[in-house]
Amino acid sequence: MKVIRLVLGQLILLFNAVFSPRSLKRDEEQQDKVNQAVAQLKLYQFDACPFCVKVRRTAKRLSLPLETRDAKQPEHEKELIAGGGKRKVPCLRIEEDNGNVTWMYESNDIIEYLENRFNAA
Repeated sequence: MKVIRLVLGQLILLFNAVFSPRSLKRDEEQQDKVNQAVAQLKLYQFDACPFCVKVRRTAKRLSLPLETRDAKQPEHEKELIAGGGKRKVPCLRIEEDNGNVTWMYESNDIIEYLENRFNAA
């Protein structure tokens, strides 16, 4: 089973690289505002997870320099479990200006959040 997962994971990464989406173009001032807002977001993920790839593709399409954290690394895994409550990816850590932190699971929910927040920005 591990071999199948490894092969499928590499295929997913290959297809993602070959068929990478185009990035949204914004003027410099708009992109700076987006970059500042995105600095408060962290995506906990696994490289070859198809749901994580789906979220990263959306971030690329929306020109979001989203920080990714590999949940296989012990320090990131601990952060994910301590903050979000479970070791499940993808998970988006959203830090509000007031310091409140929300942990969002489910790729479709994360994509909807990113599109609603940044598509018109």
